[in-house]
Parts: sequence; structure tokens; C-alpha cells
Amino acid sequence: MSLKKKPVTGMKDIMPREMEIRDYVIHMIKETYATFGFSSIETPCVEHIENLCSKQGGENEKLIFKILKRGEKLKLETAKTEADLVDGGLRYDLTVPLSRYYSNNANELPSPFKALQIGSVWRADRPQRGRFRQFTQCDIDILGDPTYLAEIELILATTTVLGKLNFKNFTIRINDRKILKAMAAYSGFAPEEYDTVFIILDKMDKIGLDGVAEELAKEGYPQENIDKYLALFKEITGDVEGVRYCKEKLKDVLDADSAANLETIINSVNEVKSADFKIVFDPTLVRGMSYYTGPIFEISMDEFGGSVGGGGRYDEMIGKFTGQNVCACGFSIGFERIVMLLLERGYVVPSAKGKVAFLIEKNMSPEKMIDVFKEANILRTSGTQVAISVMKKNKKFQKEQLNNEGYQDIKEFFNN
Repeated sequence: MSLKKKPVTGMKDIMPREMEIRDYVIHMIKETYATFGFSSIETPCVEHIENLCSKQGGENEKLIFKILKRGEKLKLETAKTEADLVDGGLRYDLTVPLSRYYSNNANELPSPFKALQIGSVWRADRPQRGRFRQFTQCDIDILGDPTYLAEIELILATTTVLGKLNFKNFTIRINDRKILKAMAAYSGFAPEEYDTVFIILDKMDKIGLDGVAEELAKEGYPQENIDKYLALFKEITGDVEGVRYCKEKLKDVLDADSAANLETIINSVNEVKSADFKIVFDPTLVRGMSYYTGPIFEISMDEFGGSVGGGGRYDEMIGKFTGQNVCACGFSIGFERIVMLLLERGYVVPSAKGKVAFLIEKNMSPEKMIDVFKEANILRTSGTQVAISVMKKNKKFQKEQLNNEGYQDIKEFFNN
């Protein structure tokens, strides 16, 4: 049986040029987030299956790579259910592991705690452009802060990174799960119907208002409720005036503080942002995770045609571990999609010290070789990247390859 050269479906080998960009983006993320007070942490890639299947991960719980029990614990011959075979799984996001981490280590952590976590996650999803079965997530979370300061800091930190990577004219879409629920309640939907209504609403950008109305009707909801619900979306504007409209229109079913806080978040971000982007109120924004309890947000970029990051407030997840709720809010940047867009742009990683290539003659004498290495060491000490290679017969093609790798300065060394 011959071995397979290609990686497993949905996973990929990473070439040097992409790896250079990935390393640079991670460096930029860590450097920028550190200025906002975030501390790096790490959690295991394997989580308890009970944690992953706690009905908080939405559709992702259907995409878990499950792990068989090991050694003597794995008893295939007597197994009757999946629980007899499986006790762990590869994490599908970083939020559930973070919640377990905080629950286990809270006594040793400051409050509020500002966490930065970068790591691989796995989902048995259908691969497509910008979507893989193994991919890197990059999350920042603030745990223990009940105020809108958390949302403001998360949005500013994330957009600052994007600005430093030369992304412009992108959009932060923001909503609040409490406003979502208030709109459904105002329209006459029962609480047990909300999840279905929101799943259909989430298709608004693809099927439009008429498509949403049609799908809601197929579910058997009263036409009166549907008309009342969709009428709201025709009236709401994508700015703070839209938030104020919700505050007034939904006052009998919406906590006034939720709308006021959302207005403050939008105004504050607009006043102090350093990157070039818009923040808009989008009442159709749902976010798939059922653990969100308050403000939710996504990053949209026209050049991708979809979300390149998102997050929100999840004040009840840690309570699932400890029995006591802890305020929590997070923002995940779409690392893989950001890297993909940079590659498609032909992005060149800034290199202040430069890259130099030394081409040495074949069969160079040991004495001359030592001189070449000494010269290379001097440059490397100053931070310059130096690659040493033996000259090939097709030296022109060799130089072109080096140029493509960013080595614009090429020196040749001969025995004489």
C-alpha cells in the first residue's frame, strides 16, 4: 500500500511564503493586544466531551472530531452507546476551553481578566474558500467586567490590529441578543419559537425580507406576527438613531439599559477609533452560538464577501462550570481569512533589517568559506536575515527565486 502525499481533506500544508505572513500577523496581534492589557494563555486542544456537547456551541456541536477512549478503557466488544467509546474531542472553538480554564484557575487570576488565546481548532465542516477543518483561531476575552467598557476595548483592540495590517473600509456590525429577543416578543412570537425565528432571520442577507417572510410562513407562524416583525426591520436605521428607535418602540419588552449601552458603545468607538472602518447597528445580526447573552458583533469585508471575525457577551457560560455566573465578553478575529486576503493582495511582510542572500562558488575552499560565514554572522548579529546557498548552473533562475522570497540583495563569492 502506497502512502498518501496529500493532507487529510479540509487540512493543508503551509508553504514558506504563507508561513512568513502567518508569523508576522501573530506577532502583530500579540504586540497590539499587549498594549491593551491582554495576557497570553494556552489551553489543551483536547476537551472533555461533556464540555463540548453542553448545548452551547450551536451547529458546531455537530462538527466535533471525537476521540476514542484509550488503552484498557476502550472496550469495543462491550460498547453499546457512543458514551462507552468516547470521552474527549478536539476543541471546535476557544471559548468553551477558556471558560473551563477560568473556572479552574480563577483564584490565581486578576479580575477583570483580559485573555489572549491563539491556537488550532477543528470542525468536521465542508471545506470551502477561507474555511478548513483545522484552522487557527485568535481570541481576546475580558472576564469579570459587567460594563460596556469590555465591548469597547475588544472592538478597539481588534480594529487596531486590522488597521496595522492595512485593512480599510471594513464594517463592524453590532446588535444585542436582548434586542433580538425583544423584537420577537413584541411581534408575538413565543420564547420557545425564538431559536427557529432567529435561524431564519440570519438568512436575511441571502434571501431578503420577502424570503424571510416566506420561510416564517412555512413554519406556520401567524401572518400577523410575521408582518409586525418584518415591519420593524423596515423602520430601523443602521446608526444610533436605529438603537433609539428600538428603545422607544420596544420599551414594554426591552430593558432600556441594553439600548442605552449599545448606543454608548457605538458612539465611543466612533469617537476614538484609530483604524478606517464603520460601525453599524444591524438588527438582523444573530450569531450562531446560543451562549451569547448581550451585545454581539461581526467584522464584514467586501473583498471577502462574508464575516472575518465576530464575538459577543456570554455572561452565563462560566456558571455552567462553577454554578455562579461570571460576566464575559470576547472577540475572535478570522485569522485564516485575514491571512488569505493578505496573500491574495500580494502582501509583503515589512522587514526593517532586510534580507541578504550569499551565493558561494561550488567547491569553495574551507578558508574562504569561513570568511563568508564570518561576514554573514556580522549581518545576522545586526538583525539581517542571511541565506547562504551554493551557486547553481542556472544562476539567473536561482536569483529570480531568491527575489520572489524577498532577497533583493544578492552577493556572490568565489575562491579567487
